[in-house]
Amino acid sequence: MDPARAQALAVSLGMPNIADTMPPFFHQIYFWDPVENAGLGRDGHPKVGQGIMPDMGLPRRMWGGGRLEFHTPVRLGQIAEKTSAVDKTTHKEGRSGPLGFVTLRHDIRQNNELCVTEYQDIVYLNDPAPDARPATPPMARSDGEILLERSFSSTDLFRYSALTFNGHRIHYDLDYCREVEGYDGLVVHGPLLAQTLMLLAERALGPLTSFEFRATAPALHGEHTAFCLGTDGAMWVRGPDGRQCMQAVARI
Repeated sequence: MDPARAQALAVSLGMPNIADTMPPFFHQIYFWDPVENAGLGRDGHPKVGQGIMPDMGLPRRMWGGGRLEFHTPVRLGQIAEKTSAVDKTTHKEGRSGPLGFVTLRHDIRQNNELCVTEYQDIVYLNDPAPDARPATPPMARSDGEILLERSFSSTDLFRYSALTFNGHRIHYDLDYCREVEGYDGLVVHGPLLAQTLMLLAERALGPLTSFEFRATAPALHGEHTAFCLGTDGAMWVRGPDGRQCMQAVARI
């Protein structure tokens, strides 16, 4: 676990220098599985149906949420092993058409000791119809403490995409965002929002034992977002119009 890579993410997130213990969720920038250009789909992701990711018969996919259990800290400068498997797959009918759901389980170990268990929820969906209206997003809670207010620039999104080796074009190709996937701007990575929430939770509450999050509406680059913590341990990301972009629960 190269310390220089973790330090690059820390700098990108505005964090101070980190010690030998990896902050929660930093494992996302490790364990790359590069795919040659011919193996990529139109969206910049590896084509469906190859590797571990199944083909759910739908053209678009995104990270919908996840659950993490932190058993023991991951140490920088030491070898780690990640094992991944498909936990379950389901199909559902949503308001905008068919949806596919895939849950992956990832286990990270060091010295034969389980450090992190992660369940990653991937959502598959159809292209938006030309005349489709965006779904009405849920509104965020207005109580709680605002731990951070910030926006993400296109440079922030580029850096996070580079560090996670994420080629999804919704994070850097504005024309693709608007013309193909129907977004008004570049989309802030769901894991980047979750990463920010986890770091804020650890700062406010102490070392985390688990964290659960679900993306509920896209946050776009340049938008002013608020990262909030409730007295009940719930967390959320609120967009400038009050919409809820993400909801989460942190446990210590």
